[in-house]
Amino acid sequence: MTEIIQDRDFVEYVVKQIVSNSDAVKVERKIDEMGVLITLDVAPEDMGMVIGREGATAKALRTLLRVIGAKNNARVNLKINEPEGSTREPREKKSIDDVVGDIQNII
Repeated sequence: MTEIIQDRDFVEYVVKQIVSNSDAVKVERKIDEMGVLITLDVAPEDMGMVIGREGATAKALRTLLRVIGAKNNARVNLKINEPEGSTREPREKKSIDDVVGDIQNII
């Protein structure tokens, strides 16, 4: 494995291990003035596994990519594309008064 594609191969390997549909995993690598950009595409049903609870899995991947980048004197970023047909529910917007009321009900 050469240093040039080490970061891309790392992301591809790790993501294929945690998703159900490994054939749908696509990883692209681009270099620009900002550094290296790794772009990840996965099947819609696997998006939750890649993101993780509260984004923990995605954050861990990004942290490890920064370490790999630092080793090779490069800035490496990860972009996870939202899949076509994603069914993410929009969050309900609440006023500050509603949020404070909810907190007071808990206490």
